[in-house]
Amino acid sequence: MIQVNAMGDTCPIPVVKTKNAIKELGEAGGVVETLVDNEISVQNLTKMANQKGYGVKSEKLGENQFKVTMTVGEGAARIGENEPTECIVPSGREKNVVVAVSSDAMGLGSEKLGKTLLKGFLYALGQQDVLPRTILFYNGGASVTCEDSASLEDLKSLEAQGVEIMTCGTCLDFYGLTEKLKVGEITNMYTIVEKLTGADLVVKP
Repeated sequence: MIQVNAMGDTCPIPVVKTKNAIKELGEAGGVVETLVDNEISVQNLTKMANQKGYGVKSEKLGENQFKVTMTVGEGAARIGENEPTECIVPSGREKNVVVAVSSDAMGLGSEKLGKTLLKGFLYALGQQDVLPRTILFYNGGASVTCEDSASLEDLKSLEAQGVEIMTCGTCLDFYGLTEKLKVGEITNMYTIVEKLTGADLVVKP
């Protein structure tokens, strides 16, 4: 049995941690217990287990403390095996996916929530089987690649895996961030347009 502590973690971290634990079980399968502190995480984990065909049960241990137990059968630990990967085109060539980040927050509404969502998005992006080829940061998104950004480690990990991290130089200059860039390279609008128009798929969180 493997126990995963995802207390205090926000979506999608509990699911990612649990998937990684299931991979560790190997071909023999086994049991993974995940501790979380909110019902949304319980629902996300239960949905994932049902989609994969794992046995799953959950229980409330106390105030803001839940345990989700998954039973993985023999051979079922191979997450993603024999499943279609959306980022592969029929010719076998990897699809050129470009992620465009134009703000330091994801979506409209609460700015604080938006920042948390963007951090979760970038973390989850690095956990995918097929990574984007390029991530572009411009306008308010320029600060995400700079000093004090909560996503620096996730972006450095993506860069280490071969993902291009490119930030608009005009934007860095406008916000006074040029000297604070901590990951990736400075780019220009011509290259940004070239990357966007040459992409098979553009994802904008």
